[in-house]
Amino acid sequence: MSTYRGAARATVLRTRTVGTRERRSHLSAPRVPTVGIDIGGTKVMAGVVDADGHILETLRTETPDKSKSPKVVEDTIVELVLDLSDRHDVHAVGIGAAGWVDAERNRVLFAPHLAWRDEPLRDRLSGRLAVPVMVDNDANAAAWAEWRFGAGRGEDHLVMITLGTGIGGAILEDGRVKRGQFGVAGEFGHMQVVPGGHRCPCGNRGCWEQYSSGNALVREARELAAADSPVAHGIIDRVGGNINDITGPLITELARSGDAMCVELLQDIGQWLGVGIANLAAALDPSCFVIGGGVSAADDLLIDPATDAFRRHLTGRGYRPQARIAKAQLGPEAGMVGAADLARLVARRFRRANRRRVERYERYAQAPGVPGGEERA
Repeated sequence: MSTYRGAARATVLRTRTVGTRERRSHLSAPRVPTVGIDIGGTKVMAGVVDADGHILETLRTETPDKSKSPKVVEDTIVELVLDLSDRHDVHAVGIGAAGWVDAERNRVLFAPHLAWRDEPLRDRLSGRLAVPVMVDNDANAAAWAEWRFGAGRGEDHLVMITLGTGIGGAILEDGRVKRGQFGVAGEFGHMQVVPGGHRCPCGNRGCWEQYSSGNALVREARELAAADSPVAHGIIDRVGGNINDITGPLITELARSGDAMCVELLQDIGQWLGVGIANLAAALDPSCFVIGGGVSAADDLLIDPATDAFRRHLTGRGYRPQARIAKAQLGPEAGMVGAADLARLVARRFRRANRRRVERYERYAQAPGVPGGEERA
């Protein structure tokens, strides 16, 4: 019996040691510049980021069409990194990809907007770049950036929700990104909230992102405009009757100017957001929810109704601490900054390899029999 307890205790100690090392790894990572790459369906953004999260330089280009081969996107990434490397001493590259990344952070299992299907992105890029490469989901990268430098600083248990075309998300616990057994944790947008509801591109019905996302916001506005609803006349006039010109940023702009329909649509999106957050709180019990993505630009027009709905639907409301809800602070650069900072955790491999290479060269140069070596010795 005592042997079993000793083994169990040793296991616990080893787990705690490893966990502590992972939690503190960003503090011991080399303070060197790294490149972060944020790859979305429409743009590729690359930037050099220092150890304090400051962006030193940024480059942007359009994402190659998804019908092209994966190599076309990889070529774009390599070109951006080489361009930045001409002006900066880059020690590692981090990729934040809009897709599912395996637990080893090597392969992009599936990217809805790119031709990546089980693509060994890390190995392919590592073979073309002279520095280590780290690959992760873009929401994981954004959450890491907000935890390190933004709205989630000081939080031990954080959940980030990114509201854009759909809904992405990430979980951080004790300074570690929780990726799940297969690397695809955080796909909150595909929780079913309305059985038999709107069809989702994922193939299911009633997914959360069909009720609280940029797509949901635009869909509702266009449906009202197409029906020539009296409440939609303001936005119809603004787009000159061209319903396809109705966008999320336009709805937010009109809501800020007091358009009643646009205010109401954002309230609806916010209320659904609060329902989903309450569900996540019941399952994960974080201390903080950080709301990012393009739709979060609506600020209090979105966050206030989300907070109200969260309070109304929270399990055990009134008898438990309530998580804080905060808007992300780093904006559209969060994924890039987070990818660069995560890459710093593997940059030490590059520095050690360089140091060993230099040491081998010096030993060789000083060895007897090597031209000039005896004099150096």
